Amino acid sequence: MNETSLDINSLMTFFGWCAAINVGIMIFAFTMLMGLGDWVVKIRARLFGIDEAAVRIAHFQFFLAYAIFMFFFNLVPYITLKIMG
Repeated sequence: MNETSLDINSLMTFFGWCAAINVGIMIFAFTMLMGLGDWVVKIRARLFGIDEAAVRIAHFQFFLAYAIFMFFFNLVPYITLKIMG
């Protein structure tokens, strides 16, 4: 049986890649939203039956929550392991 070794370097690499991928996803989503912003807002407002201002607030809240979760679940463990190593 092959055992997987989880040393500090492996975990640091894992969390580093997780952070990089999540930053890439966030940049892509933000770029797409900025490029297609008005169109996306209008479609989502009609789809959910809410005001366009509420959709814009929801977009801001999404990006804020995504950044907070990315910070606490990717960057903090990476930095902690970097300090430990």
